[in-house]
Amino acid sequence: MIRIRRGAVTALLALTLPLPLVSAGIASATGPASLATTLSAANTASPGPATGQDTPGLHLSLPRPTGPYAIGRDSLHLVDRGRKDPWEPSAHGRELMVSLYYPARTGTGRPAPYMTKAEATTFLERQRQTGQLPPEADQFPPEILSGTRTHAHTHARPAAGRHPLVVLSPGFGLNRATLSVLAEELTSRGNVVALVDHAHEGDTAFPGGRTLPCTACEKLDAMPSPDAAASFMTTVARNRAKDISFLLDHILPGNHHPMWKRSGLIDAKRVGMAGHSIGGAATAAAMATDTRIRAGADLDGTVAAPVPRQGLNGRPFLLFGNQATGHPGTDETWDTTWTRLNGWKRWLTVTGATHLTFTDLPALAQQTGLPTPTGAVPGLRGSDLTRTYVSAFFDQHLRGIPQPLLDGPDPGSPEVTFQTP
Repeated sequence: MIRIRRGAVTALLALTLPLPLVSAGIASATGPASLATTLSAANTASPGPATGQDTPGLHLSLPRPTGPYAIGRDSLHLVDRGRKDPWEPSAHGRELMVSLYYPARTGTGRPAPYMTKAEATTFLERQRQTGQLPPEADQFPPEILSGTRTHAHTHARPAAGRHPLVVLSPGFGLNRATLSVLAEELTSRGNVVALVDHAHEGDTAFPGGRTLPCTACEKLDAMPSPDAAASFMTTVARNRAKDISFLLDHILPGNHHPMWKRSGLIDAKRVGMAGHSIGGAATAAAMATDTRIRAGADLDGTVAAPVPRQGLNGRPFLLFGNQATGHPGTDETWDTTWTRLNGWKRWLTVTGATHLTFTDLPALAQQTGLPTPTGAVPGLRGSDLTRTYVSAFFDQHLRGIPQPLLDGPDPGSPEVTFQTP
């Protein structure tokens, strides 16, 4: 669930992305043609230390979305000048960077990048600073990560129609790009997706050549006790809830001056939200204060800001986590949340999942040929389960398409357990 000490997050990140990239056995992939080709090439590599000089031919790719729509992507910078940034008092307002995905016309636009080189550089450097990477990683090029192939296109022509909106909020200390697989899948199925970076809660590139550091990470590390850290994360969740309401105020159609030029693509009556880790906690917090959000999903996140005793006014909510720490009795915030939810609800856990299974990182790591530990769900399989179940949830509750997958155990997904506290 949420890792209260950021060091634990760092260790997990190192295990699921950077270490595989710098381990022995990385081969040059023949190109971004298919995941199967990439995996085959990586798994048959000859031993030897990997450095920046050894990996120029390695290409990473996001799994191909399964829906019928092509994917367009815009970037939007928003500043709430009516609020002070909670982590950086000198900032002139609360800043957000948003990737807005939308159903597009096939064959239009240019390939969109995964993240900037500056963001990838900072991500890897943070791992080195904490001692989580071996010495031979020093020359590993950030271009491998930033150059991950996506299926989104900038300047793509939008498909006709009005679509549901799903807001996605990433884990603490993680860039929004780490939820790209889910964002692309949801968009391919006919949703608009707003994937949000919250300033100073991850290393994020902003306009003007600025890459803002994770100031909040440093503040969390300085907390004197677990109780203080838990209280801090409650503040994070509630501040993110305010961010999301501000975002909706400025991109939904019907507002006087929507900040996104394609706001007319959104059906303002069909808005959902999901988040990983603290992003999941923020989803519950946002639903508690903003009734525009009709459905929400928490991906392996401790519910740092409690759901109100009166529930969420009957709105549907999905708890989707790892089996080890997400089954009843292991996180009291999930037990409490379950009893307070007063609408459609499901509590699903994935056997063999880790905290980061619900992000892109393990799927990318698997492409480098790192063997999956015994008992763990492979990265690409975990990615498939996440996008399948979360997309089914929003298909049912925002698009009105019944999803038998959500009614009970599925023989095709034996890793997924329906919890019934």
